[in-house]
Amino acid sequence: MGISFNAASLLNGNGIDVNSVVSEIQAGQSGQLTAWKADQTTLQTQATTITNINNDLSSLASAVQTLADPTGALTGLTATSSQSEILTATVQAGASAASYNMVVSSLATTGTLYTAAMTNANTSILASGQTTGDLQVLIGGAGGTTADIPITSTGSNPNNTLTTLAQSINNLSLTNKWGITATVVTDSGGSRLAIYSEASGTPGGLSIPPNSNTSGLTFEPPVGGQDALFSINGIPYSTTTNTVNGAIPDVTLNLQSADSALPVQVTVGPNTTGITTAITTFVNAYNTVVSDINSQFAFNTATNSQGTLGSDNSLRILQSSLLADMTYTTTDATSVSSGLVNLAALGIDMNDDGTLTVNQVATDTHPSFANELATNPSAVQNFFQNSSSTGFANNLNSDLTNLTAPATGVLNEDLAANQNQQDDLTTEITNFQTQLAAQKIQLDQEFDAVNTSLEQYPFTLMEVTAALGSMTAGGSITGTTPSTNTTPTSGESVSGSSNMDNTSSSTSSASGS
Repeated sequence: MGISFNAASLLNGNGIDVNSVVSEIQAGQSGQLTAWKADQTTLQTQATTITNINNDLSSLASAVQTLADPTGALTGLTATSSQSEILTATVQAGASAASYNMVVSSLATTGTLYTAAMTNANTSILASGQTTGDLQVLIGGAGGTTADIPITSTGSNPNNTLTTLAQSINNLSLTNKWGITATVVTDSGGSRLAIYSEASGTPGGLSIPPNSNTSGLTFEPPVGGQDALFSINGIPYSTTTNTVNGAIPDVTLNLQSADSALPVQVTVGPNTTGITTAITTFVNAYNTVVSDINSQFAFNTATNSQGTLGSDNSLRILQSSLLADMTYTTTDATSVSSGLVNLAALGIDMNDDGTLTVNQVATDTHPSFANELATNPSAVQNFFQNSSSTGFANNLNSDLTNLTAPATGVLNEDLAANQNQQDDLTTEITNFQTQLAAQKIQLDQEFDAVNTSLEQYPFTLMEVTAALGSMTAGGSITGTTPSTNTTPTSGESVSGSSNMDNTSSSTSSASGS
């Protein structure tokens, strides 16, 4: 629609609204800019979707790498105990599958010394009239350390009560690194001094050597300070602690209690829990990627359209590659002999939408993965990875390495192409906006000049009329008297029956050129 003006309004000195005129002229050219910005939004949405799918694809690649790793979850071992209340076990790298019969006869204990009860922990332990005494504690048995503890009732730090003697023993032990602690315990019989070893087994045994106690205290027989005694497959062992390393290669035994009449079966074998977790992680990661792809190709009847990547060929390539990988059949001789040559044989089925399901219950036509793993864990491992690198995980890992390669991965190439389109579009938009800005400056100048002329028209007409009147002897020239307009206005655009299409079109042509 052309720009029209009311001639009567134009000639009364009000002029035109330059901003409105220029904006209307340029409005017709902004359609292209709107279309480009819509394209830019679409590309940004597509890039976000591609990035999300690519991230999920990377998660799938990580899950598959775990299945293909010869030192990963599929080869992991665990140790189980038939009597966990007696002992538990954990494995380290290098452990071998095996079974062991164990009997725990006694636990390693720390040494303890304690005195006969006294009525008050804060009265002197020395005999009447005695101001000094001495107490020696043998730590670790014959050949061990002798802790010499002087006792005095005088000086700045007397230690002749149970309470002060316990504090003195702790201070001396810390200074001399004896590895013992002392405390005062109270029961219905009274207060006692108790001395404990920090070490277990024979190194922690405590005793009072003969003729080494002039403290006035009476000690009960020593308790503890014994080694742990157990047997493995009939071979006797002893250790100073209840955490045992080395008795079974690369297995740590944790002795909890002793029962010489109750044998314990320790089994080192495949970590079925870890394997199941790794398989579940893989299936979930795969299903996430497939669901991502399916959502883009699904047709929405409400919007009569597919997802933003519905026409993306790269996504089709990725979908085809993954579906082909899931139907992979290994030709490895060991897998063939066991019958575990594809996912379906393991109890992992493909659904109609391409996702996977791990069967939990075996049927006549569908095996259970848990049952296959429990029955033949080595065959399950061999299906996923083997020495010839023809296992399912070996093959899928190779494909995913290519599909997720930083420069050549199918979605990474897609992202790069998308970014190039966005960059080109941004350049076009910037250039176009620069042209519109330059055009606006030119149009503003042209229509400002037109507006100035229109605003001056009534005054010019008055001047001409006055001049002609003064030139007429004895009379005046009759003409149209303009409406009063003492001050030119900024102008306003009005529409009416009079048309200035020729002026506007010629101005627009000049602007366009």
